[in-house]
Amino acid sequence: MHYTLLVRCVAEFIGTAIMVALGNGSVANVELKGTKGFHGGWILIGFGYGIGVMIPAMMFGPISGGQINPAMTLALAFNGEFPWAEVGPYIIAQFLGAIFGQLMIVAAYKPYYNKTENVESILGTFSTIDAENSRLNGFINEFIGTFILVFGAVALTSDHIDPRADFIGLGFLVMCLVVSFGGPTGPALNPARDLGPRLLHAMLPLKPKGSSQWKYSWVPVVAPILGAICAVKLYGLFF
Repeated sequence: MHYTLLVRCVAEFIGTAIMVALGNGSVANVELKGTKGFHGGWILIGFGYGIGVMIPAMMFGPISGGQINPAMTLALAFNGEFPWAEVGPYIIAQFLGAIFGQLMIVAAYKPYYNKTENVESILGTFSTIDAENSRLNGFINEFIGTFILVFGAVALTSDHIDPRADFIGLGFLVMCLVVSFGGPTGPALNPARDLGPRLLHAMLPLKPKGSSQWKYSWVPVVAPILGAICAVKLYGLFF
């Protein structure tokens, strides 16, 4: 069935909102003081983000492609597999969805934001930072992680036989990437997932809040886009 651009953008909006809500929600559960999951460990976040990507991809993959990531959208467009005329609407829907998903987290966890003194823990529930405050290390980490993510996503879905089964594999891939490459930066692997919530962090009157770390903010935008483009190009070159 062919869906209109509006319907597909709505699917991308809802899908990205669910992904951020489940993914960053798991971060909030682990990082914010007083929650039942406080200090629950990195594995909880890996599960949260892995399943947080898998569920909306399974829900909306047959409708919009379940891209829920501007890096994937741009990479497919650069490779001639997605129309450039639809790139802008898709990315706008993804960014707005990420912001809405983050708003749900803030609404649900507001009492625990008020209890948390560590400003980096608070920022971590919105967006990413490099553990060593190194933009170079962050860039390398985000590039490699997104390259593996997109290369794996393209490979998993290339047979076009059963997309929902493919998205289960994609969820496990994201889970593994968070566990394996999450130490340095978070990671983002998705410009909308990082920049949308970071904008919200800058605007909301959280106490305490700290810096939104705008000097680092370009890294989880540029590195995932470049990593995704290289992954799609390389896959197309050999396979």
